[in-house]
Amino acid sequence: MPSLPTVPGLTHAAVRGALAHTVPRRRKAIALAIAALADALQLGLFPTFLEGALSIPDDVLDAVVAVALLLTLGWQWRLVAALALELTPGVALFPSWTLFVATLPVTPAETAGRP
Repeated sequence: MPSLPTVPGLTHAAVRGALAHTVPRRRKAIALAIAALADALQLGLFPTFLEGALSIPDDVLDAVVAVALLLTLGWQWRLVAALALELTPGVALFPSWTLFVATLPVTPAETAGRP
């Protein structure tokens, strides 16, 4: 088994726990493109998406984006928070999908090849 990266003041268990919630750089880039496109659509078609959860096109877009991000990134609790934010009327115009993806930590280069 390859050795874990050393981080001063952290045990190997803490490093493993921290790395468990990271995503590979390529997957984050794909997810960021999906999120940015969805947020751009919501801003570009502002009148259609203004109502949040009351707008059927907004609900469809949010469901498609949530599934796409789930398939790209795997399960993330932040995804639930971003979806809840997107379903709030008026708040859907804030780029929450992009913010959600941008705040995800990336897997360090030396551990990227590990399963």
